[in-house]
Amino acid sequence: MPKKQKIVLVMDAKAVERALIRVAHEMVEKNKGAENLAVIGIKTRGAYLAERIAKLIEQIEKVKIPVGLMDITLYRDDIQTKLEQPVVQKTEVLFDVVDKVIVLVDDVLFTGRTIRAALDQIIDFGRPKNIQLAVLVDRGHRELPIRADYVGKNIPTAKDDRVNVKITEVDKEDSVSIIKQ
Repeated sequence: MPKKQKIVLVMDAKAVERALIRVAHEMVEKNKGAENLAVIGIKTRGAYLAERIAKLIEQIEKVKIPVGLMDITLYRDDIQTKLEQPVVQKTEVLFDVVDKVIVLVDDVLFTGRTIRAALDQIIDFGRPKNIQLAVLVDRGHRELPIRADYVGKNIPTAKDDRVNVKITEVDKEDSVSIIKQ
């Protein structure tokens, strides 16, 4: 008999909003403003979170910062082990990354492999002054020595748990849940 899944709501829409506001303020504070700042969101949910953070920074600092989005599919270290043909979405980094402070944005930080792939892709665009990482959720279980500079919420999980992030632009609601196996 299969085990029953247990779903635990960890963040509702208000908690997600508060976390993003706090992260935006932390970015501005750490970087002493937003003049040399740019954000790049990792497809899919990270791209929408990056756009939201950029809007929040614009409200705080009255400075419009560049926003890019990237699909790291072709940079993944497991692409050869997948049997199916990868679906590649577009990457749009329509600004010069050289000497900029780039903040990568993703929804969940888990093993670190997605971020490693994103770092490889950014370097192909040029050499930024600094690369920082912002995530809505850090769930632990790193396989690579990668840590986030900005975290919306640290959520302790078991390795086989799933973290389900929903955002309005994709899922018609904002929430974070843990699905326990």
